[in-house]
Parts: sequence; structure tokens; C-alpha cells
Amino acid sequence: MKIDWTAFQQLIATHQVFVITSHVRPDADALGSEIGLAQVLQALGKTTRIINTSPTPPNLKFLDPTGEVKQLGASATNADILSADVQVIVDTSAWQQLSDVGKVYREGKVPRVVIDHHVSADDLQAIEFKDTTREATGALIYELAGVLGVTPNPAAAQALFAAMATDTGWFRFSATSSETYRVAGELIRCGANPATIYRELYEQGTLARVQLAGRILSRVKLEEGGKLAYTSVSQEDFLETGALPSDTEDLVNECLKIAGTQAAFIAIEQANRQVKVSFRSRNDVNVAAIAERFNGGGHRQAAGATLPGPLTQAIAQALTVMKEQLSAVQTV
Repeated sequence: MKIDWTAFQQLIATHQVFVITSHVRPDADALGSEIGLAQVLQALGKTTRIINTSPTPPNLKFLDPTGEVKQLGASATNADILSADVQVIVDTSAWQQLSDVGKVYREGKVPRVVIDHHVSADDLQAIEFKDTTREATGALIYELAGVLGVTPNPAAAQALFAAMATDTGWFRFSATSSETYRVAGELIRCGANPATIYRELYEQGTLARVQLAGRILSRVKLEEGGKLAYTSVSQEDFLETGALPSDTEDLVNECLKIAGTQAAFIAIEQANRQVKVSFRSRNDVNVAAIAERFNGGGHRQAAGATLPGPLTQAIAQALTVMKEQLSAVQTV
């Protein structure tokens, strides 16, 4: 699916200040895409502001050593958003995932752009640059850089490589292609250091994270004859271990390491007692459709949604829908 970037090129030619945001609890693809895009626009002489609703997770701060990424209400204001000439959203197409920044974006009267690779989408009243077949939004930013004639600098290359590596499970997911490896090679040539990225992402954990992971994995349960695995984490788990919400990143994938599992989910209780549920599958179960039933979204095999609490109720709801989908797939 070839993207026509002409409309974005025109915005760049006629506007100076770009504000960039992504979804709450940003992962490496979200943050890497933001930083990569900002670096590309800066190379063209543009002013950029990266403003998110959530703080940058500790394990991703190495991508932003200068503190370019701001948090609304802490280091950035509504005025910083509303005074921009163009609003950019990367790695999501859902209002709910933009949270507080999204509310401010809605107040703006300037052009709005979405760059994304997710299937699920709201009407964000934006010019969309989407390719749902691509492995990561970071790959789209790299493509845009080429269209604009910009060679990523080392900071952009590092951020975009992290985006692509994490969203492909370090190049093992089905969306990985020969083009993925070609782009990864080009990013290394531009200054990305895979060894450093991997170390910072996965080898800088805390004892608290290890202890939290132990709790989460100890309560994994199987349903549907072992085809469905699920687990959960409560606010008490965070308080008692001292772990952070970002410490749950990727733990849902541990459920799929159990032989015979076809789908999995993890329910994570938030500070406001709502429950974030991450869905995964490795067969014909479309978890994006499941997430959309709860006003969430994502990819066919990786998606998420936020459900009302309490935790036990959210788990029961997610379990019911997942069982329904697994049964439907088995009977087709």
C-alpha cells in the first residue's frame, strides 16, 4: 500500500511549527516515531514540539537524552499545543488513546495529520497517512524522510530502529519482510546501534520489575483446553513491589510461550481503577475487533482497550469475549 505524501509535503512547505503526539503509555514505536519525525522536520528548518499525555517510561528515556519529549501539565502547556501551525498524531488513530492531549487537539483550528499503521481508527478529522500492512509507524517515518530527501541523523536512526525492532518483536513477527531488514540496515548505517538499544530496553530492569513479573506469571491461567492464556496485575501489586506500570511491557507475550496457546490477554489495573487490557493472538483470532468492542483498537494480532473496573469484572468481560472469538474461529 503505497502512501502518497504530497499533502504532507505541502503542509511542510507552508507551515513552520509542528506539534507531535502519540498514545498514552507510549511504547518504543510511539516515542521513536515522534523523535524520528521531529528530527526529520528539524532538518528542514521546522520548529517541533513533542507533547504527550503520559511521561516517558524510564526504559525509553535513552532515546531522548536531551529531554525533547514533554508531558502536558508537567513540562508543557495547552498553549504550546494550540500555538502550533500543524498537529501531528503518530502510532494511533483513536481519540481515547490521546487522552488529555487529544482534548486540547480538538480545540485547535489548524491542519491535523495522522501517521499510523494500526487497523482500528476513529474519525480524527485529519489528513491520514496510513499503511496497515507495515510493521511499524517508525518504518513510515523512515519512508517519509526519504520522500523529503532527509537522511536520518544518528538520533533519528536510533529512535526509528528501536521503533521497528520492538514492533516486530526483534524481527520475528509475521509483518517482518525483506524491506524491514533493508530499512534496519540503512538505519544502522545512519548511526543506530542495535546492541545499545537492546541493552537499554531489556537489560536495565529493576528488582521491582522482576518481582512484579514473578507475580504476574505465577497467576497465569489457561482456558479453552489450553488455547487461551491470561493473567492480571493489580494496583496492590505495583505498591507492594515498587514496580511501575511500564514494567508490564511485553509480559503478555510470555503467555504465548506456553505450547498450544493461540491467544492471550493481560488485565492491568490503573491508578484510577480502570483496567487496561492487552490482547494478543497468533492465529485467526482478530484481537483488534475484540478491542474495538471496548472502544479500543490496534492490530489483528496485537491490540488493547481500557475497561471499567473493578479488575475482576474487567477480567470476566475480556474472558467472555475472547472465548467467543476462539469458539467462532474453531467452528469456521
